[in-house]
Amino acid sequence: MTNETVQSGTSHQTKGDLFASFNVEDFEVPGGRDEVWRFIALRRLRGLHNGTFTEQAKPTVEVNASDAVQVEVVAADDERLKVAGGAVDRVAAQAWTSLQEATIVTIPANEQIDEPVRITITGAGENVTSFGGVLVQSETGAKATVVVQYQGTGTHADNVNFVLGDNSRLDVVVDADWDETAVHLGQQNIVLGRDATIRHTVATFGGEIVRIVPRVKFTAPGGDAELLGIYFADDGQYIENRLLVDHAVPHCRSNVMYKGALQADKQSKKPEARTCWVGDVLIRANAQNTDTYEVNRNLVLTEGARADSIPNLEIETGEIAGAGHAATVGRFDDEQVYYLMSRGIPEGQARRLIIRGFFNEVIRQVPVESVRDTLAERVEEELGRVNL
Repeated sequence: MTNETVQSGTSHQTKGDLFASFNVEDFEVPGGRDEVWRFIALRRLRGLHNGTFTEQAKPTVEVNASDAVQVEVVAADDERLKVAGGAVDRVAAQAWTSLQEATIVTIPANEQIDEPVRITITGAGENVTSFGGVLVQSETGAKATVVVQYQGTGTHADNVNFVLGDNSRLDVVVDADWDETAVHLGQQNIVLGRDATIRHTVATFGGEIVRIVPRVKFTAPGGDAELLGIYFADDGQYIENRLLVDHAVPHCRSNVMYKGALQADKQSKKPEARTCWVGDVLIRANAQNTDTYEVNRNLVLTEGARADSIPNLEIETGEIAGAGHAATVGRFDDEQVYYLMSRGIPEGQARRLIIRGFFNEVIRQVPVESVRDTLAERVEEELGRVNL
């Protein structure tokens, strides 16, 4: 496919057919009116989108796993890295083009790994740009839990992909625990084989700008994908989650549930707290008996905060088990607050209880107890900063 075709805007018919490449030169420099970039302030991306980024260094990637798990550090041109597909935007393509080395984590066939595989990615530091690549592959019949944690600061772009063999299962937690000065844009391709199951949870509390783009592709019947997320934005933070679930084969299931909250201080000199959630679900013509649902809920806790929520459901066949979507952006349910106050609970405490319950629906589904506890603690820390 030529670059001219990409620029003409006629390169695909659905959002599941977006042009993909590993070469940054195949993408135009985006502008603020481009659909996939229209919510984000490009001037705050520190040159990731147009090649003017600062000094480059490698991020630190550490993998802590049992001896049964295979961990390799490979050259950027290792062909195995391409198995999940290429980038669909210029920043993800820049990460491929500028990549110096990547990490491949393999869960061998029929192995059940009891202890979580922990992948810790640390930014290269302030005023430094880093590019990363990680491939996690579970072979036939394998089962494991994988925790990908981001920490530190810097300007970072990466591709973290998951390829699941037939009848395998991965429980994945992506924890974007960046320092408040970090900028991170990442694409995550997820490819499922026959009867494969993934539980993919994204938690975003840190960072100045964090944009994560999970894309799920079913390649054989029986696949099951659960995509969960929580996020909490304060003054100066922009958090974007942009998802695609591509039902291209019959008899697969997907469920998407993301929940977020925002708060801002009118007196702050920082930009407003902003979040954006875009959830695309595509059911192709030959994907009969698909069962899918997606929901995004947002709590705007103060003035000076803005949440955009855009669910999209595209159906090309009427022979489905079920399909639906919902999205809300709003403040507290006054009836819930009134009910708790009528039981003698002060108003501020009642509001905090509602927020805890709001997030707990997602947090309780995280498979690792220590991660559940950490996320609950972060919610408490956020609540300590807002006057309810």
